[in-house]
Amino acid sequence: MRRALALAERAMFTTTPNPRVGCVIVQDGRVIGEGFTQPAGQDHAEVQAMKDARVRGESVRGATAYVTLEPCSHYGRTPPCAKGLIEAGVKRVIAAMEDPNPLVAGRGLSMLRDAGIEVRCGLLENEAREMNIGFIARMTRGTPWVRMKVAASLDGKTALHNGVSQWLTGPAARADGHAWRARACAILTGIGTVREDDPSLTVREVETTRQPLRIVVDSRLDIAPTAKVLAGGNALIVCANGDADRVARLRDLGVDVLDLPNPNGKVELPALLRALGERQFNEIHVEAGYKLNGSLLREGCVDELLTYFAPSIVGDAQGMFNLPALTSLDDKLALTFTDVRMIETDLRVMARVKRD
Repeated sequence: MRRALALAERAMFTTTPNPRVGCVIVQDGRVIGEGFTQPAGQDHAEVQAMKDARVRGESVRGATAYVTLEPCSHYGRTPPCAKGLIEAGVKRVIAAMEDPNPLVAGRGLSMLRDAGIEVRCGLLENEAREMNIGFIARMTRGTPWVRMKVAASLDGKTALHNGVSQWLTGPAARADGHAWRARACAILTGIGTVREDDPSLTVREVETTRQPLRIVVDSRLDIAPTAKVLAGGNALIVCANGDADRVARLRDLGVDVLDLPNPNGKVELPALLRALGERQFNEIHVEAGYKLNGSLLREGCVDELLTYFAPSIVGDAQGMFNLPALTSLDDKLALTFTDVRMIETDLRVMARVKRD
């Protein structure tokens, strides 16, 4: 199963909106086939593993399949994998976890059992859940998993008051951040960051065949048509009661526009997450300024913080989050640290927002 998880990791950047799945087929103690999920519309992990076995001249009849997610039981872009395993004569299936997709949700395992196949589920389940945390979030609550990335000095400053922020952290930390970009379905920022930095918001430091959608929260549609984030399309601008002429100009550039106003004339952020869930987005990677960071946190839109601390102190400068002053520590936002490590000279701290 650990090998199957390693195979699933090869699909980290490419399977969206599908989950990342790996499969290993074993016969008499020998691995005879391996596979992982291909891009949407192509083979799932189980099919790849069975094809691999055939290429090796092996038969999977009577074999055991280790798979990191319950084999699907429904017809989507591809036929059900459970049916394929049954027809191939597999004797036993060991799954890491049940599929949270309501179209599956145990039906794949039941289909296998009804066909006389021995089924076990739960081996290395926690590792499998982490692999597909965004897919699970979308399937169980209807919204993607939101990961907020921040690069700061040790005293929590992200930019000088004049807007200068490049570069607080070193090349290794920036490359690591690009790997987190690459696994996301979309990268989200605000109009303030676009004005200050004019970022491209593309994946450049790691190899990937897919660029995430770029999303800009821009209530008044102030974005310039020459902004790098709009280059080549593959962008979504989210506004609040946007001017029709500006909307039309953006759409002429191949940019999608979504109008989601709240009563204060700003973008309704929880509604944005619901809309992204409906569009089958699993993971959202936030790289924004302290104002949008604060708004996302205040409105309960963040699941995880990905924070890089540089070995430096900046002093009076912009902070990480624009949040109101508290009068009681009982009102603090509680986190759970999940990973702390050095990325060459910088410290990476990952933490998750505690939920009731």
